[in-house]
Amino acid sequence: MESISGVSDNTKGLILAAVSSAFIGASFILKKKGLKRAGRFGIPAGFGGYAYLLEPLWWAGMLTMMIGEVANFVAYVFAPAVLVTPLGALSIIVSAVLAHFMLKEQLQKLGVLGCVSCIVGSVVIIIHAPQEHSPSSVEEIWNLATQPAFLVYSGATLSIVLALVLHFEPRYGHTNILVYLGICSLMGSLTVVSIKAIGIAIKLTLEGISQIAYPQTWLFVTVAVVCVIAQLNYLNKALDTFNTAIVSPIYYVMFTTLTIVASAIMFKDWSGQNVSDIASELCGFITVLSGTLLLHTAREQEMPPAAASIYWYINRGSADTLKNVEEDHFVMLLSSDSPDYVK
Repeated sequence: MESISGVSDNTKGLILAAVSSAFIGASFILKKKGLKRAGRFGIPAGFGGYAYLLEPLWWAGMLTMMIGEVANFVAYVFAPAVLVTPLGALSIIVSAVLAHFMLKEQLQKLGVLGCVSCIVGSVVIIIHAPQEHSPSSVEEIWNLATQPAFLVYSGATLSIVLALVLHFEPRYGHTNILVYLGICSLMGSLTVVSIKAIGIAIKLTLEGISQIAYPQTWLFVTVAVVCVIAQLNYLNKALDTFNTAIVSPIYYVMFTTLTIVASAIMFKDWSGQNVSDIASELCGFITVLSGTLLLHTAREQEMPPAAASIYWYINRGSADTLKNVEEDHFVMLLSSDSPDYVK
């Protein structure tokens, strides 16, 4: 549909999504710097601390993320989720570049290849993604949300989130990045559905068809608020515990995948698609997942082999044990024949 200015709604949605990704990518860096600074004087967020709430840099990151999320919210009003969500790949580039200059987090060539693979896979998904039917009212979305297939998906999502929070987080949260990001991504897939409903309600209300009186509207608002709060909480923990250049792309891959799956189940996006398009989308997903594997491999190669050097960890004497590598002090004992050995 063309607007008065001649720019289609889909184009507006895609531009807003790109702007959103830029702001969100920058917010990762600002919040990470705030978390690191706050962790020096209190318990890190990764261990349940909330000292970052007093850190201006963290709030600057929050403000930047809020601007990005508002742009993303409006984008969902103009364009379908299967087109808006994959553009989050741009945040990977922004956060990786800024992390290199501002956080001194080195992303090796293998990591760059992983980022490129994620983006290429996302582009393939965008090109072959099915067209999403845009509901004309909140009641129509409610009918879609209460169909058996989506109820099963929602129930499975909440069950997995509870398992991750109650069982896996206390045991593996600080060693496996998929625990924190799994919670964020699963809740995020439900957030997108709610955001879409809220956006349609606002759009229809502005057009003179009020949706405020419908209880479904406020139910979707409640779901969105709860999911967003959960996402922010566990995203903070992931950023405080793991490398930003790794958190951004993995979060993007998981969030995008689950969002597209949720949208396909709820709106039956893939019904009527030919085999070629479905195969292309699957290839896009495989490419994205391959990029994630490359990023994991690059992270593992950041530390030199144990045979080359021995690291001794020295705590600063404060309560913040097991903090990020960037904030730790190490004594490197090199052999006398090492080029870095100082006599």
